[in-house]
Amino acid sequence: MQFYATNIFGIKLMNSGNAWYLWRMLSNELNTPKVLHCPDDTPKIAATNFTVGFSDANISYFLNLDALNETYPQMLLDGDDNLAVNGVRVKPGILNLPTTNSLAWTKERHRGSGNIGMADGSVMQVTSDTLNSLVIAATNGAPANMYRLVIP
Repeated sequence: MQFYATNIFGIKLMNSGNAWYLWRMLSNELNTPKVLHCPDDTPKIAATNFTVGFSDANISYFLNLDALNETYPQMLLDGDDNLAVNGVRVKPGILNLPTTNSLAWTKERHRGSGNIGMADGSVMQVTSDTLNSLVIAATNGAPANMYRLVIP
């Protein structure tokens, strides 16, 4: 993805706010797009392939555009998209998340907790309090606004 994002077309795709473009770039690494759908995300449906009809309507997870930097391996790479910032449900597109905001999971899935994948390859389920702590800890010493999440 880092290589892809270095050309002008890749940059346009990243800035489009369409998560499915970015997830489709990983299609060679994923066996099926079904892994991009959370069973608790009942408004959305799992896709059967990465081409015909594949869209944000098939994706339950955000993707962090800034987690590609190996300098910060504890950054969030992806996670459940049922997020709220300062009590307001996030909308699809790019979310610029300063670490001073209060990030929380909505009650839509997992009883108010959520699943996250870290840039180092680890995965965990966390509460809203833990999520905020991870965001702050992961960006300690990082440039401001290191969290640009693409929300499907």
